[in-house]
Amino acid sequence: MTEPTRSIINADALAWLAANTADLHASVVTSLPDVSELQLELDAWRAWFIAAARQVIAWTPRAQAAVFFQSDIRVGGAIVDKSYLVMRAAELEGAQLLWHKIVCRRPPGTISFGRPSWSHMLCVAREGRPPARAPGADVMPDAGFMPWSRAMGVAACRAACTYLRDEIGARTIVDPFCGRGTVLAVANTLGLDGVGVELSAKRCRAARALVVP
Repeated sequence: MTEPTRSIINADALAWLAANTADLHASVVTSLPDVSELQLELDAWRAWFIAAARQVIAWTPRAQAAVFFQSDIRVGGAIVDKSYLVMRAAELEGAQLLWHKIVCRRPPGTISFGRPSWSHMLCVAREGRPPARAPGADVMPDAGFMPWSRAMGVAACRAACTYLRDEIGARTIVDPFCGRGTVLAVANTLGLDGVGVELSAKRCRAARALVVP
């Protein structure tokens, strides 16, 4: 068996998706940027988020799936539910929700007055799939080791990539907003090739070098 590969492209994610056709065995695992990262007004960011999620879903081959890992934010006294934004994009693209997991960012029972202490992990696809043979927990008590502050968490990455490999038949994991490459490093440990796109040259260098246990 050959060693899994990792390719990191320094580019704008949406432009790269528009210019490149997905391999038939490529699934997506990604986290779309927060409003604070794009420096947009809230309504403009919501519109951007839904359009970007639609593009990711449309780019993913019909026989494959896309996993979104998103942490809600609090604006004033209201919570912005990013799982709703992902599902709105999925509905507009005619995609189905295969599963939805809650991943705890802090120990269960924590009282949070700021950013909510959970993240959503949603798997959507444009073709229906039979129930998973090994579905895993609906609520994950810990996202796992985080190589950097905005990382998805190694345990969450492993759950997503294992499902895509074993249940969907993915051979490559694509993260169009890869940051420092946690998703891709975990994919490589599972024998999957990884392709990442990142606008920051500094993060690209980190993503190429990252190794996880």
